[in-house]
Amino acid sequence: MVKNEGDPLKRVIVCTPKEEYARAGNRKEHNIGDLGDPAIAIRQHDALKETLRAFGADVLDVPERAEHPNSVFTRDTAICTPQGFIHLNLGLETRQSEGAWMAQILKAQGKRCIGEIKPPGTVEGGDVILSGDVAFIGRSVRTNGEGIRQFSQIMTPMGYEIRVIDLPDTILHLDKALMVLGAKQVLYCNELISPYNIRGFDGIKISCGENTTANIICLGNQEVIVNRSNATVTGLLRDNGYIVHDLDLSEFAKGMGGPNCLIMPVERGV
Repeated sequence: MVKNEGDPLKRVIVCTPKEEYARAGNRKEHNIGDLGDPAIAIRQHDALKETLRAFGADVLDVPERAEHPNSVFTRDTAICTPQGFIHLNLGLETRQSEGAWMAQILKAQGKRCIGEIKPPGTVEGGDVILSGDVAFIGRSVRTNGEGIRQFSQIMTPMGYEIRVIDLPDTILHLDKALMVLGAKQVLYCNELISPYNIRGFDGIKISCGENTTANIICLGNQEVIVNRSNATVTGLLRDNGYIVHDLDLSEFAKGMGGPNCLIMPVERGV
């Protein structure tokens, strides 16, 4: 399934935004800044799916979960590992049933559940980045210490070294500050990620800001997807030899999400 986020993307699960994403009743409860324009959001999501398929990834597009506007952000709902998937208990109260929703989808695809994060533990997929024999996990407002303990119990027997990175409350998930680009290369925010955190990796350093973030999609083979507003990162990655697909995903930024939030990688491989 997935051993390293830097390996070529083979299969993903996405969720095209339709009625639910555009009509969140209480935006604060759902952590949505502004409601997206449904027609524009669908066009932007279609462009994302087209780019994923053009790279060669198989894209499974699942319907939105009723009354769950955040279900478009599939990344947070499960973690696929080399041995199967982890059923997550999400940290945002209004999203907690999405773990069971995605578990059903993955089981229907023939994937095996190898463990479950149970209350009071919480883990969201945006806080987890797998890189070969290292599993980075962010301790954040969405992923707590008990969730990290349970996650470690599942992953350590597979040979993963667990590296916990503490995040300030202003950073929703680890993937805003860190992303794997290849076997041993990462993109990272120097204000949030220390050299010790990424020991053994080559790093491309950025200074995070409102529109400058490590939240990108690594397609593999030196190709990435970057939100068009993230121009500094686009230029930096191109200077380092990457093929960058800069897509307008502004409607999802309104929901506090970036490119990586929109895909749940099921399979990566060489």
